[in-house]
Amino acid sequence: MQNRIAEDVRSLPPSGIRRFFDIAADMEDVISLGIGEPDFPTPAHVARAGADSLLQGGTGYTANAGMPELRHAINDYVDELYGLSYDPDEEILVTVGVSEALFLALRALLNPGDEVLVVEPCFVSNPAAVRIAGGVCVPVSTDVAQDFQVTAAALERRITPRTRAIVINYPNNPTGAVLTDDHLMQVAAVAQAHDLVVISDEIYERLVFGHRHRCFASLPGMRQRTVLLSGMSKSFAMTGWRIGYACGPPDLLAAMGRLHQYLTMAAPTMGQVAGLQALQQGSTDVEAMRLDYDRRRRLVVDGFNALGLPCFEPRGAFYAFPDVRSSGLDDDTFSERLLFEERVALVPGSAFGASGAGFVRASYATGHAQLEEALRRIQKFLQRL
Repeated sequence: MQNRIAEDVRSLPPSGIRRFFDIAADMEDVISLGIGEPDFPTPAHVARAGADSLLQGGTGYTANAGMPELRHAINDYVDELYGLSYDPDEEILVTVGVSEALFLALRALLNPGDEVLVVEPCFVSNPAAVRIAGGVCVPVSTDVAQDFQVTAAALERRITPRTRAIVINYPNNPTGAVLTDDHLMQVAAVAQAHDLVVISDEIYERLVFGHRHRCFASLPGMRQRTVLLSGMSKSFAMTGWRIGYACGPPDLLAAMGRLHQYLTMAAPTMGQVAGLQALQQGSTDVEAMRLDYDRRRRLVVDGFNALGLPCFEPRGAFYAFPDVRSSGLDDDTFSERLLFEERVALVPGSAFGASGAGFVRASYATGHAQLEEALRRIQKFLQRL
């Protein structure tokens, strides 16, 4: 059967995150700082709303674009956060997580061979989604010396006549970087100058520390050329409910909706009910989790710096991104040896693109005691080196 598999599928590289998860799953006493998932349970009132919908018979399909009540709540939520208003009937689509929304946006925009600028380091799915949608991923590097801020000059160097879109993800996974207003405006200027669409994944928008997140679509002139992606997974601790959404220009959202109809029909009904409860009643829960993440952030960042592994200061999400080159090991070897020798799972930075080489991603979405123990084990590992 191997020779029957489509060539473009065979050539997709395996996820750089998955390999370490699979190894760790077969080991005992592993502290995983690899998974990008909140360790908090979904807030009880949100989970109860989803459960009640099941018990009350809410087990059928919703409208393809999502429950009207949820789409209206998404508009209210975005308006409250950023002063942006979207038509719930034509400019908002509820999806099966942000991953589906990203693929739909790319597939709706790209003809075979069209190029997409993808800012790195980035979530491992972004380059793969471009390829699956028939496009060509063109990485745009950022650097720790510039706080992982993408610049207009870096984007301009990678633009060709086939460039159709830019994919950005801030607050960033894996670095925790948040774009400054100046750098946001630089991206906007490039998009306008070259008539490009910007796909902005802002799933970590509520998890920022000492910084104000500015929605890309709220920049002057950007609403009509931006697809805003977000959802419930990270801020509301709802990864398994699989509820994301896209907001954007009506023509593009209509094209995404046609694809969505054939691919998934609709997002899970109970997840949509829970998502509605989260948006309307969950802000206090988000803030409590954000404050806890901030305490863990300080512990982990200070811990890596004290161990001699210079750690970039994350301003958003729940990841630290320390530089491990002083260990004398590359990021892949460092991560593999640490896992086998000390039972601590990290993700090599190179899994997130060439810009991440020499770094590792450590999620601090786990308990305080586990983070302290992980740092002790890393110290033992470094002392042996």
